[in-house]
Amino acid sequence: MTLREQIGQLFMMGFMGTTVSKELASFMKAYTPGGVIFFRRNLESVQQIVDLTNGLQKLSPASPLLIAIDQEGGRVSRLPAEFTIFPPCAQLGQCNSSELAYSAAATIAKELRAVGINMNMAPVLDVNSNPENPVIGDRAFGADPGLVAELGQATIGGLQDNMVVACGKHFPGHGDTSADSHKVLPVVDAGLQRLRDTEFPPFQHAIRFGVASLMTAHVLYRALDPDAPATLSSAVIQRLLREEFRYDGVVFTDDLEMHAIIDHDGIGEAAVRSFVAGCDVLLICKDQDRVQTAMQAMERAVRDGRITQERLQQSLVRVARLKSRYLLPYKPVTISDARLVVGCRTHRMLLDSWHKTYARVPAPKVSENMQSVAALDSPVAHV
Repeated sequence: MTLREQIGQLFMMGFMGTTVSKELASFMKAYTPGGVIFFRRNLESVQQIVDLTNGLQKLSPASPLLIAIDQEGGRVSRLPAEFTIFPPCAQLGQCNSSELAYSAAATIAKELRAVGINMNMAPVLDVNSNPENPVIGDRAFGADPGLVAELGQATIGGLQDNMVVACGKHFPGHGDTSADSHKVLPVVDAGLQRLRDTEFPPFQHAIRFGVASLMTAHVLYRALDPDAPATLSSAVIQRLLREEFRYDGVVFTDDLEMHAIIDHDGIGEAAVRSFVAGCDVLLICKDQDRVQTAMQAMERAVRDGRITQERLQQSLVRVARLKSRYLLPYKPVTISDARLVVGCRTHRMLLDSWHKTYARVPAPKVSENMQSVAALDSPVAHV
């Protein structure tokens, strides 16, 4: 691969529209991104999604694309109504059922794979330790680190056993924030021992049980790095995650267009800083001009020596390994197969059983400041 092609493998991008436009095809052929991420704006129906994923994969013959989505359940669900949509994770947590968490994740994975989506930006491994948190709330399994770890592991298993890449988020924990990283940079003042006791355990548990990827939090943890948010911090990504926790899976940034990042660094500098800190794949969810700017900044950083060849190869190997395990051999999806799986009777029965069995479990209240997250058309870091 050329340097540009190598850099492309380190990016996941969002786009506008529901088809492979001439402009999108031209951009992808020129910059060869390693993955794309879908939002509600991209998805209309089973047929349309099958056509879209097949069309996108045709643009990347050398290396299949990671095609991702945020399908957590509840208010963070991107798929059309034809699909089986599960309740929020907090209700799973209230039921404390690993079996249910696994079955729900397996169902989601089967329906995603049927339409050509091979990655789910889930589960949320954040502990809902701050009731006033504006972005997590019922997206978390609960406020008990042990419960979050157990149900997170079950969800990861349900996804990955059915060949969908799981992505635990948001490392090292977004649950104790009081600000929304889509809008500002949250700061957590908790001491190191508090982080080790509460925020870290679900991630450590997921790492021990083979989570394929993790996503960083755009949050500044003073006890870990007083100067940089986790996404941009080598103390958090390299020393804590890579060295202490011994994680060698793929690390994704949260969306670098979020205000927690973009208000402090240009997109090019943010991309380079996050990669130098230890992240592997840089997520930019909407603006193609920013994707281009970030890729060019990365290419310059390699040529200038700010990013060494050794560092570049580390991430390329991790991405290639992930794709080899979950995407190869690549096979296009068909509408006939998709219609047999999406919203099928077995999946509807599982959802109906869930509603009947757990009808008496009260749904957690969602505060007004969390209502806005449902309307965000970005990977709620959330994404």
